[in-house]
Parts: sequence; structure tokens; C-alpha cells
Amino acid sequence: MNSDFTLAIHSLTLLALQPDRMSTSEYIAESAGVHPVRIRKVLSLLKKHGFIKSKEGTGGGFIFALDLSEVNLWDIYKITSEGALQPKCPESNEQCLVGANMQRVLFTIFLGAEKHLGEYLKDYTIKEIVDFINKKQ
Repeated sequence: MNSDFTLAIHSLTLLALQPDRMSTSEYIAESAGVHPVRIRKVLSLLKKHGFIKSKEGTGGGFIFALDLSEVNLWDIYKITSEGALQPKCPESNEQCLVGANMQRVLFTIFLGAEKHLGEYLKDYTIKEIVDFINKKQ
């Protein structure tokens, strides 16, 4: 999993908590503790997939575009990290029984792990993340 996944969740949650106002990438970046360029990359991805809307110029920024319960963590994972669990195998000796088969075997196992991760992440929506945060206050 990469940091784009967690930054996307952070950004969407922050926007969800401010449904009636636009938030700038600088504001979101400050909240996440990263450079605005990093956040803009993630926001661009979220916008491309319809999770958020943006407005340029004075008073512009980003706003959540969907119902909070429509976006689950698997949706976000798929656009930010899909395939991240694939094994990184060095060039193996194809003359060796293990070397000739390790990448295929591990790929099958890791693909299954990602499928299970997806089933788990589908159970959590941005609305639930917002609810978890609100319970802590």
C-alpha cells in the first residue's frame, strides 16, 4: 500500500467534514502534513474518478461530489494502490525448479491476499470514517 491511499482517505474525510465549503489543496496538505504538490496529485486522481469536484480562482478549491456512504475504502484503494501487493521478484534462475516458478506462485498468493483485502475494505465507507472521527471528539 502506498501513501496515496492514506492521503486520499485523509483528503476525502476532511472534505466530508466540510460539506458546505471549498477547501484548498494548501489547507488539505497542511492537515495531512505533506507538501501541497503531493496532495494535488491525489486530488487530481480523486477528481478524475468523480469523488470530488473543483472550482478554480478566488473562493475555489475542492468539495466532496458524492454521498459519503457511496465511497468505500476499496474504491479508493483501487485507484491509488491496486497491484501494490504484487511480489517484487528478482530475475530468477529459470533452470531451477524454484526460480522458474516462484513469481507465478507468489503472484497467485498475493492476488488472493489483495482480493481478501478488498472484501474487508468494502465494509468501510467515508461516512464511517467520519463517524469514527466524530466519536473521538
